[in-house]
Amino acid sequence: MSTRRSFLKTAGKALVITSVSPKFYLKSANKMSANQKPIRIGIIGAENSHTIGFGKMFNIDKKFPGVEVKYVWGETDEAAKNAMEKGGIPFQVKDPAEMMGKIDALIVDHRHPKYHLEPAIPFVKAGIPTFIDKPFCYRAPEGKAFLELAHKSGAPVTSYSSIGYSEATFNLREQVRNMEDVRQVLTTGPVVLDSEYGNVFFYGVHMVQPLMAIFGEDIEQVRVSRSGSLGNASLKFSSGLFATMIFKEKARGWETYVEASNKWIELKPQVQESNPAINYVDMVEMFRTGKEPRTHQSILNSVSVLEALEKSAENDKWVDVKYEVLNY
Repeated sequence: MSTRRSFLKTAGKALVITSVSPKFYLKSANKMSANQKPIRIGIIGAENSHTIGFGKMFNIDKKFPGVEVKYVWGETDEAAKNAMEKGGIPFQVKDPAEMMGKIDALIVDHRHPKYHLEPAIPFVKAGIPTFIDKPFCYRAPEGKAFLELAHKSGAPVTSYSSIGYSEATFNLREQVRNMEDVRQVLTTGPVVLDSEYGNVFFYGVHMVQPLMAIFGEDIEQVRVSRSGSLGNASLKFSSGLFATMIFKEKARGWETYVEASNKWIELKPQVQESNPAINYVDMVEMFRTGKEPRTHQSILNSVSVLEALEKSAENDKWVDVKYEVLNY
């Protein structure tokens, strides 16, 4: 059975209207040139393992010399101290505002996406580069207002699933572009339909973003069929493509299959995951240069699809995807 890490080497997915070129992620991440300034990162949120992972990567393993997580705010004192101890993070703040003027970049990392945007607003207004962990937000209109604020303030902002934004996914996208008459897609992955952390949003983002990255962001309608905690989703694309997502309840790993050339084909990437992975390389690149690895519209589009899936899981009907369109 595939683990999350092995998936990034043997399967794939991402986001279709990204602004990534294949050459962009081939640069070395482990050398800081003499003219690069150190980057001090603050993290809001400590309830999940991602914050510890960021601390270990930057502070302990030093994958990006000169980049360090200096401050953390936790939902509880215990969560913050745990992240500090295991991630080598030196300072805890009792209020995120205490980090203002002391950091060069911000990471927001809650389990439930409804908490992601509000605490980041003061930092975005101040022009601080900000990475919002997946999922970006819980409601697309709120996300639209946030992204418009970031655009107006000149603050670089991005957000993505580490599975959706990976070398494996980009490679699968190239493979699909060379296939003829792909009409059906089948993907599998773990999803908890009634998760306390945002229902289908919590892990469904790892299926939705790759699907859109590989096959397009023109999903028109979705329908979730379920029996208790078990379920699957059907998705119609305006291109005529039809996709089925099977939600795993206990099994792990992600797989993608397509019907093409009169047969079903399992998509497997033909690349190896770099170390550090592209999702971290491009996040740091944004912190350094302000270059956003994804378009804001693409970030928002995946939220709209997740919203439609959540609604369908409640009413067992076809739901139109209502996209919020940015005005810039």
